Amino acid sequence: MPGQLTVLHWLYIIVVLVVLTIMAMRRDTILPCLLGLLVFGFVAKGGSLVGAISTVYNALVAAGGEFWGIITVISLVVAMSKSLNDIGADYIIMRPAARAMVNAHGAYWILGLGMMVFAWFVWPSPAVALIGAIMLPVAIRAGLPSVGAAMSMNLFGHGVALSSDYIIQGAPGITARAAGFPDAGGVLGPSFPLWLTMSVVATTAGYFMVRRSLREEHEIHSAERKRYADEESKQKQKTATTGAYLVAILLPVALVLDVVAMLRLGLRGGDATALVGGTAALIMTVGAITQYGSDALEKITDYVRDGFMFGIKIFAPVIVIGGFFFLGSGEIMPNIVGETVYNVSPDGILADIGHALAGIVPLTRIPVAILTFIVAVITGLDGSGFSGLPLVGSLAQTFSTAAEVNKGTLAALGQITTIWVGGGTLVPWGLIPVAAIAGIEPFELARRNFWPVVMGLVAMLVVAIIIM
Repeated sequence: MPGQLTVLHWLYIIVVLVVLTIMAMRRDTILPCLLGLLVFGFVAKGGSLVGAISTVYNALVAAGGEFWGIITVISLVVAMSKSLNDIGADYIIMRPAARAMVNAHGAYWILGLGMMVFAWFVWPSPAVALIGAIMLPVAIRAGLPSVGAAMSMNLFGHGVALSSDYIIQGAPGITARAAGFPDAGGVLGPSFPLWLTMSVVATTAGYFMVRRSLREEHEIHSAERKRYADEESKQKQKTATTGAYLVAILLPVALVLDVVAMLRLGLRGGDATALVGGTAALIMTVGAITQYGSDALEKITDYVRDGFMFGIKIFAPVIVIGGFFFLGSGEIMPNIVGETVYNVSPDGILADIGHALAGIVPLTRIPVAILTFIVAVITGLDGSGFSGLPLVGSLAQTFSTAAEVNKGTLAALGQITTIWVGGGTLVPWGLIPVAAIAGIEPFELARRNFWPVVMGLVAMLVVAIIIM
């Protein structure tokens, strides 16, 4: 192995281990990634300080270019969600589902499925505001405890929807690029059996925990139902305009037509994302014009500004972290450091490491799957869920070479694990939005989620080992 790897390979490995250690300590990893870029550039450019400093900037530009499409579409759907909320169309869209909540058991599934669908199209964070303001009070009035409502929204939104991300394709897009695929399609297909296993096990286990809570905490839940009794009447005040009904009809029709177009025209990856993003921008525009008339000129600017502020806030750390891990890609690294004084194969640092590992340790699918799973759990501890995706994608590229396993399945295992742990189902500081809107403590929600999520993760790992 030492004979095959250069100083750059070893430096990359050391920084990765440092990043993993800091993640395990539940600390932010921006600083080690920036320092790693600086040192890597210094060594790669033969001791040039100017080259080292330029490497930091070039890495962020390269990573930003890889992620910009994802940032844009998420920013646009957030802007659209703000427009829907202002006009009151969000309440109209949710009202039929709210009427179907006749008891706590049905409310758990209807609330969760509603959250899942909206999170697919507008991402979980905006969906929390939409669903929480409209459907959560109705669910609690139907008998679902607030902690059960929070579990339902959280498991289906930040777990089921975000880990798959089939519509916007943000998570699979990041993972796929880091794993060496041209677009999200390389991960989306192999992810389905893993995602289905994880989703069914976790949400079903969560439902049985809610049932137990209903039996053991009956008096507390009765008081909650009284507290939420007048919430629905407040929301009805936002549905008086004709424009709200127009947009409420236009949105689902447009989204259905988007899905039909994707299927009929075979739109995948960036093309599908562009269709969703353009639709979001148009719906936002129609909503603003309908609600504000001539003042829509300024209001649309506000929506776009708020949307992109959200998108940049979410992805700024991911760009820095991704900037370092993209050094492992043979395609992207030349754009960051150019020619280096050390020999790196055209396949990239990660491929070289994979070949070296294969020559020393006969890695098989079981240890490779378990190691990827452990790393994904650790990277999820930062509470974002997305900052670890470049790493697990890169590891999938490395280990698939070393162990000759399916790269897409391995990348999907890492992605789904990272999102479920860090995207907002287990880490308390990632649960704050859902917990706040449900009026419970984030640590309490994390405690309730623990066993359902762990059971799902273990079941998914077993399935991944079998099909890899």
